[in-house]
Formats: sequence, structure tokens, C-alpha cells
Amino acid sequence: MAVKLRLKRMGAKQKPFYRIVAADSRFPRDGRFIELVGTYDPIKGKEKVTIDEEKALKWLNNGAEPTDTVRNILSNAGIMVKYAESKSKKK
Repeated sequence: MAVKLRLKRMGAKQKPFYRIVAADSRFPRDGRFIELVGTYDPIKGKEKVTIDEEKALKWLNNGAEPTDTVRNILSNAGIMVKYAESKSKKK
């Protein structure tokens, strides 16, 4: 099973709101997902990003691939740096 960390669109027309989820890559964008990792509200700006760091690191360590947008969100939150450090400690 190929797991991806990606955005699931929520909200009304012209007012998007996204959930950051771990989902099987074969399912639709807004379909079934495995676990909720965080939220992202682009209308409010960067201050409205909430991420459960433990869940995000767990999925990254288990081999989940983040999409480009989620990778940028995780990088801005500092999670990708922690993931890289934990990866280099294992070697």
C-alpha cells in the first residue's frame, strides 16, 4: 500500500479549508483516508496551520511520501528538518 501525506479539501465554494491526511494513494483526493495529521487554512494565512508533529513524523518514518504542497507546509513548520535529523541518526 502506497501511503501519501496529502491535502483533503473541505469547506464551501470559494472558501477552501484543507485537512492534512495520511491516505492510500489509490483513493480519491477527498475520499477515504487512514489518519488525520493536521489542518491548513490558506485564507487565514500561515498562522492557521496545525500539525500533530508526532503523527507526521510517524508516517514519514513509516515511508509515507508527502505531496509537494504538504512538503512545503511541513518544511515551514520545521518537521522536515526533524525528519532528516532522525533519518541521519539511524545510519
